Amino acid sequence: MNLKPSPFAPDSFPELPQVKGVRAATGSRGFYAARELDRDDVFLFAFEPGTHCAGVFTRSSTASADVQWCREALANGRGKAAALVVNSGNSNAFTGPKGVLKNEATLAAMTSALDVEKAHCFLGATGVIGEPLSDPNFVGSIVPELSQMLTTPNWEACARAFMTTDTFPKGAGFTREIGGHNAAFAGIAKGSGMIAPNMATMLAYVFTDLDVAPNLLDAALRAACAQSFNAISVDSDTSTSDSLMVFATGKNGAPTITSDSDPRYSDFVDALIELCLDLALQIVKDGEGASKFISVRVDGAKSDASARIIAADIANSPLVKTALAANDANWGRVVMAVGKSGEPITSEHLSIWFGDVRVAESGARAANYDEARATEAVSSPEIEIKVSVGSGPGCACMYTCDLTHAYVDINGAYRT
Repeated sequence: MNLKPSPFAPDSFPELPQVKGVRAATGSRGFYAARELDRDDVFLFAFEPGTHCAGVFTRSSTASADVQWCREALANGRGKAAALVVNSGNSNAFTGPKGVLKNEATLAAMTSALDVEKAHCFLGATGVIGEPLSDPNFVGSIVPELSQMLTTPNWEACARAFMTTDTFPKGAGFTREIGGHNAAFAGIAKGSGMIAPNMATMLAYVFTDLDVAPNLLDAALRAACAQSFNAISVDSDTSTSDSLMVFATGKNGAPTITSDSDPRYSDFVDALIELCLDLALQIVKDGEGASKFISVRVDGAKSDASARIIAADIANSPLVKTALAANDANWGRVVMAVGKSGEPITSEHLSIWFGDVRVAESGARAANYDEARATEAVSSPEIEIKVSVGSGPGCACMYTCDLTHAYVDINGAYRT
């Protein structure tokens, strides 16, 4: 499958800071050999003792074996982390007992090669659903080799190793002064299709050298997720493998953040939100076949939750997305999406904007409606749709992309 690069692909991978207490290595198990692709498809991260972690995962009732293991490990290991192994090319989802055997073999390799506890090891996988590996140790067999290659992370190599239909590797990071100490933040993500996260995203891993108690890591991650990965959609489908994890090594020399009343905690949450939003928006901009990036902002709803539902129905509408792909300012499709949400609105107060062009107001077409200006507004690579529904103080934002013929081409050839 030859994928056309996203028009939003950056010229180069960003410079990410090194995070103290984190080492990594990448390698190939040949998941893509049948497609005659010579590429890395596995990475291993190792963390210094004392690293804390948290994670949120798909709510899908067909969650992968790897997701199920991570939930178990977080509970049993009490938020401590020693290692992470992730592969692309096979999601290990809906693989029954064979999927569990694959995990057990990989975990055994991790505990042996790194001399760490099983409950402190985490797994991730992305790719085709429902294809069990013929050899349970297919992934585990490369772990000893990778453990001998561990070094300062090459963030770009790691980001490339778990790409599937992505057309560019996704990374973000920065250094922030928090409580008088410099703290490094770095993250990588993958995702392009099957994007309508119901907790987090496809696969995303975030790292910092701050020391944050596991319960606070969990709360911060959920707050960040709500404003980032849970606010994006490409095609309205939720993956079986959605995973978002944060690892805090505590190696920047600052005392542990143990209370949400610690002023450093709010600074940490702000930084985590910024990092996660950057990664999430990169996923939308690499949506399968996407040519446009679309922000949907809803206000005047009964509540923030109501506004979110309305925004999501607009963002997920195939009719809205295909119209925008064709530069068609068909604002009636936005009206349709608002109405189908079932959320309380005041119809006579409903107003809609494409960019700064008001196309509907007070429950009807805008008095000064100009088709040419509206068409110009939706012909841009980046479009903002704003909707005011006149029912209360609630507001929300969702991020999506258009829907083009290329989406069908990519998914029709996904397994070939």
